Amino acid sequence: MNSDVQIAGDLLSVAHLLPPVPAHPSTVAGFAGLARSLAADRASWAPLVRYDATTRWYHRLRSVPSAGYEVWLLSWLPGQGSGRHDHGRSSGVLTVLEGELTEHATSGGGEVRHALRPGAQRVFAPGYVHEVVNDALTPAVSLHIYFPGLTEMPMHPSQHAVAAEAAAR
Repeated sequence: MNSDVQIAGDLLSVAHLLPPVPAHPSTVAGFAGLARSLAADRASWAPLVRYDATTRWYHRLRSVPSAGYEVWLLSWLPGQGSGRHDHGRSSGVLTVLEGELTEHATSGGGEVRHALRPGAQRVFAPGYVHEVVNDALTPAVSLHIYFPGLTEMPMHPSQHAVAAEAAAR
């Protein structure tokens, strides 16, 4: 019995029949894959990491205006957090590279906590409100991809502040 390759020939040897490989991701899965490949290339990001006792440290790894996305590297000392925020019109992928982070988000009217260990990813759409905190005893490092590039980060009151305000009424 003949195989498809024996009958039709090897399609990979006919390059003009293959769709072009995109230079940059254009789907959520593509951006998540880009984050995983950057995370795996530890030699490209680990020497850049710095820790700052007064604030979260961040460094833009890549800005691709022609493709509309940015890649950021962040470090988190124990106790440091982002504050409750959204990313304006940007979608994103958060990938934990080292340590552990906790994401606090709202779902169905209640708060949801996600424990994020190395390799964990969170994908979010525009307007997604969350807070990321290093609740652990060791530093953490994360990679963030924003599409389109991040131009705003509106802050929101914490769930505790909203609950306290409602109780005071």
